Amino acid sequence: MSSNKVMRKLALVLLMSAATQVVAAPVSAANLDSLERMLEAQGQVQLQMQRRLEQMSSDIDELRGNVERNSYDIKKIVERQREIYREVDNLSRQPEKAAPAEEKKEPASTEAYSSNVSENAAYEKAVNLILKDKDYKGATKAFQSFLTTYPDSVYKPNASYWLGQLFFAQNQLADAATNFKVVADTKDSSKRADALLKLGVIAERSNDVATAKTYYQEVVKSYPNSTSAQQAKTALAKLK
Repeated sequence: MSSNKVMRKLALVLLMSAATQVVAAPVSAANLDSLERMLEAQGQVQLQMQRRLEQMSSDIDELRGNVERNSYDIKKIVERQREIYREVDNLSRQPEKAAPAEEKKEPASTEAYSSNVSENAAYEKAVNLILKDKDYKGATKAFQSFLTTYPDSVYKPNASYWLGQLFFAQNQLADAATNFKVVADTKDSSKRADALLKLGVIAERSNDVATAKTYYQEVVKSYPNSTSAQQAKTALAKLK
C-alpha cells in the first residue's frame, strides 16, 4: 500500500473520532440555560396568545349576544308597529252603529259643514291621510295642525276623535284621553259613544276601575242599542 493511501485512511479515522466525541459530549450548563430561556420565552408567547384568543372569544360572544338582543328588539318594534297600523285601519273601517238618531256614518264629514273652503279642505286632507293613504303619523300631525289653525271648527269633535284613535292605537293613553274627552263633552257628536267607551278602556288600563265603570255605564245608558254599548256591557261584566 502506498504512503498516500495510508495517510488518507488515517485522516478519515481522526475525523470520525472527532465527530464521535462532539456528538457524545454532554450539553454544557450555558447551553441548558439558553435552551431553558428559549422555552420559557416561547411559553410566555403562547400564554399571551392564549389570553388574546380567550379575550377575542369573549368579545365575540358579547357581540353575538348584543346582535341577538337588538334583532329581538327590532322584531318586537316592527311587530308592534304593524299591530298599531292594523288597529287604526280596523278602527277606521268600523261603521258607526247608532241607536239614537244623532249617530251617523261619517263620509269624511261631520254633523255640519264649514263655510270656510280652506277649513273643509284641511279637514278632508287629514281624514284622507288615514282612510286612503294609511299615513298615520302624517294624519296625527295634520289633525294637530288643523285644531291649532281652526280651534273653534265645527269639525273639532271629529278631529279630536281621530286624534284620540291614533294616540290610542299607539298606546299614548294620556293624549288619547285628552282628545276623547273633547268628543265626550260634545253631546251631539256621532262619535261620543265610542269616545266614552275608549275613556272607559283607558281608565281600566290605568287601574282606575271606578272611573272605568262610570264611563261604561254612561255608554250603556245613553246609547243602549249601539255597538259601543254592547262592548261596554261586556267590559262591565268583567269588572264585577
